[in-house]
Amino acid sequence: MEFTTGGRLIVRITPEDQGKRVSVRHLATTGERGEKFTDTIGVLTLWDDGVLSITRRTGETVRIPEREMVAGKVVPAEPARRRGPAATFRELSLVSARSWQPVESAPLGDWTLRAAGGFTRRANSVLPLGDPGRPLADALTYVRQWYAARGLPTYVQTATGAEGTQEQLCVDLEQDGWIREVSAQLRIAALAPIGDVDADVSRVQLSRTVGPAWLSRYQRTGTPGPHVLKVLESGPSTWFATVAGDEGAAPAAIGRCVVDGRWAGFMAVEVDPAQRRRGLATAVMAALARQALDEGASAAWLQVETDNEEAAALYDALGFATHHMYHHFRHPSG
Repeated sequence: MEFTTGGRLIVRITPEDQGKRVSVRHLATTGERGEKFTDTIGVLTLWDDGVLSITRRTGETVRIPEREMVAGKVVPAEPARRRGPAATFRELSLVSARSWQPVESAPLGDWTLRAAGGFTRRANSVLPLGDPGRPLADALTYVRQWYAARGLPTYVQTATGAEGTQEQLCVDLEQDGWIREVSAQLRIAALAPIGDVDADVSRVQLSRTVGPAWLSRYQRTGTPGPHVLKVLESGPSTWFATVAGDEGAAPAAIGRCVVDGRWAGFMAVEVDPAQRRRGLATAVMAALARQALDEGASAAWLQVETDNEEAAALYDALGFATHHMYHHFRHPSG
């Protein structure tokens, strides 16, 4: 990282660069052996009262006092991936939203308010892709009233780490007292290698509808109501995969895939804990990928929470790489 001109460190950013991606070198510690420095890269989301706030790709915000900054400059957006599918944040946001549709939705400018009886945060949160058409404080008041009228907590889904993501909104929500509850990675990969993986797909049965057996393995709901089934069966072309378990038992593994143009989205891949590490999750992914390839898809996406290390290892092996992070913020009144 080069900040020098003629050997001299230079600060090339100002408060007017708020909203831009920057790289800042600043004091990390001061010890007996002298000063130590570190570099922070992210979106400059605030510069107030002598303190810079820089939101990293992960959604973490680093606060740096001006007096500790020794160099800084505006840097371009992260380079496009050199392998796998190319995609924009907006494209992936719309594709993922179509794969998990709410029971009820309403527009607020360019925002979409979504509700589904409380079944999952994704189907019961605001998708803020653009301008709400009114000042932010007024928009958030309206959002809270809309969810309160439905007896639901108020969530806003945001994203960080790609061109066009919502680092500024994340900071604005945090300053307003909203609580970040969950962070996850949205990952993408080429689809064909997933379909070509060496896996025993002979046990995997595919269906257009979700059945009682599939639901008995699915961990996110107890007794499913109509709103749950509507969310699960939503999407342009939706498939459910099931690997039968022992007689009378819940399935050994399940999965869900939504095909939408060139994209295949993978969700709800779950395996009986007693049958893990036997290749069942890989077989489910492969079977669903082959179906999606038959329908003309060429790229894959999925979402995995940051603390799900076992799933992340599987997706690493299948070639998935993180495109951006997304987060759910809850208003404390909920």
